[in-house]
Amino acid sequence: MKVLIVSDTHGKDENLEAAVYKEAPFDLLIHCGDVEGREIFTEALVDCPCCMVSGNNDFFTDLPREEQIELCGKRILVTHGHYYGVSMGHEEIVEKTKAKDCQAVIYGHTHRPVVEEEDGILVINPGSLTFPRQQGRRPSYAVMDVEEGKDLQVEIKYL
Repeated sequence: MKVLIVSDTHGKDENLEAAVYKEAPFDLLIHCGDVEGREIFTEALVDCPCCMVSGNNDFFTDLPREEQIELCGKRILVTHGHYYGVSMGHEEIVEKTKAKDCQAVIYGHTHRPVVEEEDGILVINPGSLTFPRQQGRRPSYAVMDVEEGKDLQVEIKYL
C-alpha cells in the first residue's frame, strides 16, 4: 500500500497538485493539518480515501483534531502536533502515541521533515508543501509503503 503524506498546505494548492501528480497512483492521502478550507478540493483531487486532521490554522472546520488509523496491522496516530509541543521536541507526542498503543505518529506543524525512531515509535513529519522551514527550504512531503508483516518504509521527497 502506497500512502502520500502531506501537511501545512495553508490553502495553497499548486504544490499539493504537483505532489499528487508526481506520486500517483497511491492508495491513501494523509494530510496532517493546516488545510485552511481546502478539504473538498483535496478530496476531489485524489482517487483514493483521505485522512485529514485539523491544524492550528483550521479555524472553521469539521476535521477531527486527530485520527487513529490502522494500515496492514500497524496502528498510526495522525495529528497536527501543536497540542503536543512538537516545536520543542517529540517527548510528549511519543508518550501520547504509546498511550494510544500505536506504533507510529504522523504530524505536521513545524514545517520541517522528520523520519526517525524515538523510544520504539516511528515519528514522521512530511514537512510543508507551502512554507518549508528546513535548511534549503524546499517544499516536502513523504511517501510511506505499508506491507503486512513488514516495517513501515518512509521516504521524504522534495519538489
